[in-house]
Amino acid sequence: MSVSTTDFRRGLKIEWEGKPYEVIEFQHSKVAKGQATVRTKLRDLITGRVLEVNFRSGEKFERPDLEEKEMQYLYAEGDRYVFMDLEDYDQVYLDKDQLGDAWKYLQENINVKVLYYKGKPIGIDLPITVELKVVETEPGVRGDTVSGGSKPAKLETGAVIKVPLFINEGDVIKVDTRTGAYVERVG
Repeated sequence: MSVSTTDFRRGLKIEWEGKPYEVIEFQHSKVAKGQATVRTKLRDLITGRVLEVNFRSGEKFERPDLEEKEMQYLYAEGDRYVFMDLEDYDQVYLDKDQLGDAWKYLQENINVKVLYYKGKPIGIDLPITVELKVVETEPGVRGDTVSGGSKPAKLETGAVIKVPLFINEGDVIKVDTRTGAYVERVG
């Protein structure tokens, strides 16, 4: 099935120049006397590189031959991450490069979808949000409320994100895995 630039949305996966890509950002633009174009940021699903590409409006693309398998993250072994197929218990290894920023949100035993391109594992799709514990941040200040400034916080996975001033070490927060943004405090 083919898709057009008019079908672009965040997260759409397309095949371009023989490789699978994910649309990260897109913007339709029309100049006075020229043809409309679509400016995009595409993430190469195999290498993780992000490219900025302009396409003619209406240009068509094929959908890549992708398969998703539900798997459980087991542990990290250096820069390799081990996932287990929940049906046949086979284990799959992915390098940190293949995961992009997803490694920042991996907790042991979390279920993810491992992406396969033409039968080879190339990356993962995380749940939209994950709950992670804050292990290091400046102390919250009495009187700080939901509205206001932010400060950096280190999470149990090693990721560092911006959180509201009232968040303390030991708090469990919900994080949007697509943007790396703080969503809410859950405990």
